Amino acid sequence: MIGNSRWHWAEDGQGKGRRYWSEAAATVLSQLPSGWAAVGPVPPGLPSAGRLELAHIPLQNLPPWLGVDRALGGYEAWQRCQRPVLVADAGTALSFTWVDAQGRFCGGRLQAGAALQLQALHQGTAQLPAVQRSALGAMDVLGDWSTDTATAMVAGILEGLAGALQRAAGQLLQRQPDLQLWLTGGDAEALHKRLIASDPEGSGWQLAPGLCLDGLARAAALS
Repeated sequence: MIGNSRWHWAEDGQGKGRRYWSEAAATVLSQLPSGWAAVGPVPPGLPSAGRLELAHIPLQNLPPWLGVDRALGGYEAWQRCQRPVLVADAGTALSFTWVDAQGRFCGGRLQAGAALQLQALHQGTAQLPAVQRSALGAMDVLGDWSTDTATAMVAGILEGLAGALQRAAGQLLQRQPDLQLWLTGGDAEALHKRLIASDPEGSGWQLAPGLCLDGLARAAALS
């Protein structure tokens, strides 16, 4: 999966489960994957063989503007449970994708992800520092009121994103009580930790870091 800021990979582990990893960028492939998709820039000369487009994803009512990564995540989550699903993909953007029990796209939301917010705070102010995305998982913020600027930035962003997750889930659960909540993307683990910290009995969100890649493998097998 070619993302906006990173490339994401998965390969079968020969009976030991699927292995996932991400890279900042990749422009040379020694072997073309059996299935791939892109929401970010595609390097010139990359063969089109094996590329999955939105039309290859067997969900209903997909609008032509929808990112293929969102379609794949919604498709995989729905296939796993055959119930209404809300998929939150916490990457460059935090996207919400709602799919009903019949496998129909019902809408979504988009907002800036953690890294974009950190970048905007640094570039749009005179004194706020540049904080790397890796700080999201390294800092033990857990909702505390921070006494240093960098931690305050991370805490504020995580709290804001966690609040968006809780708000979206609460709204849709009122409509569909059997809704399943899925959390994926590069910042999913940090956000899941934040959600569990605020609700020790469980936030309701299922952590699934490889959800979109699993959907890619499933859809590629059908094409």
